[in-house]
Amino acid sequence: MEIEQLHKLFLQSSGIATDTRTLKKDQLFFALKGENFNGNKFVDEALEKGAGYVVMDEAEFIKNDRCILVSDVLQSLQQLAGYHRKYLGIPILAITGSNGKTTTKELINSVLSKKFNTVATVGNLNNHIGVPLSLLSMNSSTGFGIIEMGANHPKEIERLCEIAQPDYGYITNFGKAHLEGFGSIEGVIKAKSELYENLKAQGKLIFINTDDPIQQKQISYRNTFSFGTSGNADVVVKYKDNLGTAEVIQKDNVYKSSLTGSYNSRNIAAAICIGFYFKIPAEDIGNAIASYNSQNNRSQIVKMGTITFLMDAYNANPTSMTAALKSFHKYPAENKSVILGDMFELGKTSAEEHQEIVNLLKTMSFNSVFLVGSNFNTTNSQNGNIEKFESFADLAEKIKETNFDNSYILVKGSRGMALERILEVVKKKMD
Repeated sequence: MEIEQLHKLFLQSSGIATDTRTLKKDQLFFALKGENFNGNKFVDEALEKGAGYVVMDEAEFIKNDRCILVSDVLQSLQQLAGYHRKYLGIPILAITGSNGKTTTKELINSVLSKKFNTVATVGNLNNHIGVPLSLLSMNSSTGFGIIEMGANHPKEIERLCEIAQPDYGYITNFGKAHLEGFGSIEGVIKAKSELYENLKAQGKLIFINTDDPIQQKQISYRNTFSFGTSGNADVVVKYKDNLGTAEVIQKDNVYKSSLTGSYNSRNIAAAICIGFYFKIPAEDIGNAIASYNSQNNRSQIVKMGTITFLMDAYNANPTSMTAALKSFHKYPAENKSVILGDMFELGKTSAEEHQEIVNLLKTMSFNSVFLVGSNFNTTNSQNGNIEKFESFADLAEKIKETNFDNSYILVKGSRGMALERILEVVKKKMD
C-alpha cells in the first residue's frame, strides 16, 4: 500500500496502537517486532478488539482485508510519521542532549503553550518508535510540535531528524552518557551534533547556550538564537546557583521554579530564551516556569514526614551525577545524606567513572553516603564516610535502621536500579 493511502486510513482512524493491551476501537495497529516479541502474532487479538486495520509484515498471519501487508512495519510507521509531519506543516522543535532533555522539553512546552496549541513528546518516547508516535499524535489543531530525541548509537539522531524534519533545534549538553554505544565523549559529541548538522543543511534555526564551549565549537553557523551569561548572547541571564531550587535572572525578571539543582537553571534559561524568540511575554514565561512541577523522579521533591527527598533517580551518568552532587553539596541544609545507584551503559570506562564519583564524594561532607550496585561495590571508598551495598535488599535493611529525621536525601541512579523503591521502604518504616 502506498504511504498516501495509508495516511488516508490513518486520518479516518482513532489513532495508532502498537500494543493490543491498550488498543482502542478503530485504531491502526502496527505489528512491531522486538527481541522478545512479534506483533504479527497478535493480529487476531487486534482485530477482535476492534482495530480498524492492522499493518503487518508476515503474510502467514493475514486474516482478512483489514490486514495491510508491508515489507517492514517499523519502516512503514516511520514513513507514515514523516508524511504526516509534512501534511500538517507545523513548526517542529527538536531537543536532544546527554542530560536534562525531558525536563527541558517539559519547561519549553509549558512556556510555548502560553501562545501555541502545543504537542510534545510524552514522557521519554524519544527513540525510533517514540518519535514517530509523537508525530502521529499531532493533528490539524496542533500549532507547534516539540520532539525529544534520544540515542545511544551513532546515526540514530540523524534518522530521527529525517523523520521529524525539525525547523528548530536545541542540544542541552554533551556528557558522559551511553559511552558503551558511542565509544567516547568525542563519539557523544559527534552523534548528538547530528541534530545541528541536519538543521544547518536545511538552513534552520539553532538555539544555543553560549556558556558551553563545546557547543560553540560545534556551531560555526549564523542562524542561531542564544542565551548565556555573556553580553554577546541574545538573551543574557544570571544564575543563582547557591539556592536549593533553580532560579534564573533576566534583566529585572526573576524566574523561580520548584526544580532542585543548580544545573536546572540552564534548562530554565533555555525555555526563557525560546519563549523570547517566539515573543511570549516575560510574565507568561515566568508563570509557565513557576507552575511546572517535575514528575517521575526527575529533580522531584518528595516530602515524607520530616524527611525531604530530592529524587533524581530516573537516570544517571557520570556528568549528571557529578552535577547533582556538586549542587546538593551547596544545598542550604544541615542534615544531608546521599544514596547513589550504579550508572549503566558506560562500557570499558565503567570502573573508572564509578571510582571518580567516589573520589568526588570523599571531598564532600554528608551525614551519610550509601552506594548500591555491583559497580559501586568494587570501588575504593577508604578515607570516606561511605557505605557500600551489593544489592538493593541490603541497602533497604540499612535504611530501615537509619534515622533520617529532619534530613534531606539526594537519590540518584540509573533507571535499571529503580531507586524509587527507597520511598516505599521509608514509608513502610514510618507506618
